[in-house]
Amino acid sequence: MQSFDEIYARAVDRKGSESALQELLPTGIKSPEELAVISDDRCLSAMTKAIFKAGFVWKVIDNKWAGFEDAFWGFDIGRCSFMSPDDEDVLCRDTRIVRNRQKILTVSHNAVMITELAGEHGSFSRFIADWPSEDFSGLLDILARQGSRLGGMTTQYLLRSMGKDSFILSHDGVYALIEAGVIVRASIGKTAMKKIQHCYNRWQQESGFNLAEISRILALSVDAPRD
Repeated sequence: MQSFDEIYARAVDRKGSESALQELLPTGIKSPEELAVISDDRCLSAMTKAIFKAGFVWKVIDNKWAGFEDAFWGFDIGRCSFMSPDDEDVLCRDTRIVRNRQKILTVSHNAVMITELAGEHGSFSRFIADWPSEDFSGLLDILARQGSRLGGMTTQYLLRSMGKDSFILSHDGVYALIEAGVIVRASIGKTAMKKIQHCYNRWQQESGFNLAEISRILALSVDAPRD
């Protein structure tokens, strides 16, 4: 397995200088205290946006988001938890949103999940804030199992949008992990995810960078082939 120094040096070389690379590193990562004050309705809003963006043109969702906020009652957790079949039918005809029934149905399911986790931890954002970065893959697993349509990269993008320190297994990032000898193929199962988490933890200790920064440096260190 390659050391992080090797990966970092390759990224610097590709970008031309260390300062040029540093300018490309992600910002907006929140402290646990900052994360913990995000209200549950804003968490549901961010979650729903990530779900609707999956497999769709992101710009369209961003441009229609004010309509989503209105259509889903400002993502009020209580109201969304008790969506009726009539509510669902109305939403499926609502031109303010993207009328994908399966994704619309996730709102109620995920509102219930947020309520349950908030009951255990004080708030959903507190649950996210307190989860240790050295087991980020465990957080992804819990949300995938308990939530609706929160598998794969959807939750990775969700947590990054909230400001949680996180890695994103992008096409380039996964290729870099293969090049580094961490995994052998692009398909990420449980065993591969454990190896990825282990290497991120090791690289954090070696470099002092956070998960988000390591994730970006990895992606910038390779010229990944495109299909």
